Amino acid sequence: MSNWADETRIALDNLVDNVQNIFTPNLRLGVTGLSRSGKTVFITSLIKQLIEGNNLPLFKPLAQGRIIGAKLAPLPNHAMPRFAFEDHLSALTGKDRHWPTSTRQISELRLTIKYQSASWVGSITGPQELNIDIVDYPGEWLLDLPLLDKSFEQWSTDAFERASEPARRDMAKTWKQLSNAIKPVAEFDEAEAQKLSTAFKAYLTECREDAHALSALPPGRFLMPGDLEGSPALSFAPLPPQSGTKPNNSSYATTEKRYEAYKDLVVRPFFRDHFARLDRQIVLVDTLSALNAGPAAVKDLQSAISEILSCFRTGQNNILSSLFFSNIDKILFASTKADHLHHTSHNQLELILNHLVANAARDAQYKGAATSSIALSSVRATREGEVEHEGENLQTIIGTPQKGEVLGDKTYNGKTEIALFPGELPQKPESVFDPKAEHIGQLKFLRFLPPAPQTTETGHFKLPHIRMDRAIEFLIGDKLQ
Repeated sequence: MSNWADETRIALDNLVDNVQNIFTPNLRLGVTGLSRSGKTVFITSLIKQLIEGNNLPLFKPLAQGRIIGAKLAPLPNHAMPRFAFEDHLSALTGKDRHWPTSTRQISELRLTIKYQSASWVGSITGPQELNIDIVDYPGEWLLDLPLLDKSFEQWSTDAFERASEPARRDMAKTWKQLSNAIKPVAEFDEAEAQKLSTAFKAYLTECREDAHALSALPPGRFLMPGDLEGSPALSFAPLPPQSGTKPNNSSYATTEKRYEAYKDLVVRPFFRDHFARLDRQIVLVDTLSALNAGPAAVKDLQSAISEILSCFRTGQNNILSSLFFSNIDKILFASTKADHLHHTSHNQLELILNHLVANAARDAQYKGAATSSIALSSVRATREGEVEHEGENLQTIIGTPQKGEVLGDKTYNGKTEIALFPGELPQKPESVFDPKAEHIGQLKFLRFLPPAPQTTETGHFKLPHIRMDRAIEFLIGDKLQ
């Protein structure tokens, strides 16, 4: 996945970090998830919960009274954009509350925790500190990592095979027709290339819409280009495999060069400078949106997760190796938006998540990393209730659907609170791949507004959550012993 120059750069960056953090240990926490899995909300809630420190009963260092405090600290990298924590928190708790906008660029934030060690040495040396660096980036960029190990021909073959699947076939028609009309060995034509690339991007965009909720949609920058909008590095598309000689000025050869430039200029620096230097990882999975869309979306989500997780550097660390290289020694898989279900369904949601990530988890465990799975809600937007329907008591969730959400013939205005029975998750996790399973068409998960602001006894805003304390304990609890 990386060449010797990348490995040298990674080793030097890690060595510099270790020297700079010799007196205050540093933990790089990766918050990973595909688009709309809730990364920004998770990071905002994580920081808020740790700073406030009053709503995490299962976070052992806090429950034991050893956490002295937590605060935001200046970024060590002055060229890195800062994660807009205050803006995101204001969006969640302000008068016109709404969910923060999706991440459009890479950003970072450092949180410093001051604590009293539980060891006898700690009782002598006094309070200690731990720096936690959290990196946020568009979920679409994750889709690019597997490309580092694929040639243009391999990627093109994969793209055409996926486009032939029933769930994608109709959406891919325009792009495939244009692709088949191109003569790959003919002289490269910029206008023709732009037209083909635009059609391919339109296909990826349609695949991502809620009705389909497909996940395996590389290249990721085609969906979230950032400051590369319109550049030649983003102006290419898969082409049918070609045998024989391809002239340097041909459509095929020029497109192949652009694909390799995309990897070198976009993907490789992201992997080298950020992804390859993580210590701990949480993988956020929007399981419910995939279930909403059906078995094809669930299968596609599983494929995307497996490909992404294959790029992680997992394994145990020791003092010597960690001087130059970072291995991810803990991975938490989290199915987000658990508040869209009654708590009686949370165990089943975890079982479905376990089924989706089983192969990736086994591979990580084989390499020495600890893994766990959880159903959580970073910010709980609903509460629970019970309604009687046709003589049956139904376990419901109560909240305010976002404006424009649709259920049957009802379109919500963003002001009306409702009680919703979202349906029952399948009892057999493997049935989520079966298009004939009983749950197909019976599940409906709406998007809800953030909860009305709540205040603590000290007058601070409180963010209700589900199992954030368990997530934090798994990810950093052992670093605060």
